[in-house]
Amino acid sequence: MMTMAQLIAPLHEARKDEVVVTTMSAARPWGRVSDHPLDFASVDSAMGHGADLALGIALARPERKVICLNGDGSMLMTLGTLVTAVGANATNFVLIVCDNGRFEMTGNQPVAGAGRIDHAVFAEAAGFRSVYRFDDARAYAEALPAVLAAPGPTFVHAVLKPGTEGPISRGAPEDPAYLRISLAESARIVRAALTTRRRT
Repeated sequence: MMTMAQLIAPLHEARKDEVVVTTMSAARPWGRVSDHPLDFASVDSAMGHGADLALGIALARPERKVICLNGDGSMLMTLGTLVTAVGANATNFVLIVCDNGRFEMTGNQPVAGAGRIDHAVFAEAAGFRSVYRFDDARAYAEALPAVLAAPGPTFVHAVLKPGTEGPISRGAPEDPAYLRISLAESARIVRAALTTRRRT
């Protein structure tokens, strides 16, 4: 199994100008290594909809690749997102499921079926064009450039060790900058960055 840090570090290094949407246990770790205007933390609404939001951005901006770091519990709550992404032909959508077998943000309760569910099988059944499963940090890091270049929609099932992140609340106490501002302000920053970069 990989750690969240082993998942995030190579992705941060490989990231160019993609929109990155994080949710749940990936939100703080990503924000600690990245302070990019195209980072967006989806931690304010009902659990499970970070991938939906990321897919919406991908469909609205088909010229821009959108990467979502989703939780395994969140993915189970909205499996319909998989068939929606395929049906919409979201070729610029990369969905990474961070499978640590826990609802880490709400008290580390076990996710139903933890250790038995293969999220990559769900994605294959839904029709994702490119599907990967990684539980080894070196194999993941070596494959990541090809994964990000693969024809989409793309799905990555990342098997992770449980972490220790606690509940998130936006505001001054939060460490990453994109969690210290409101959801509305964060959305304005991403929109402005997309608009600016579109004109150049």
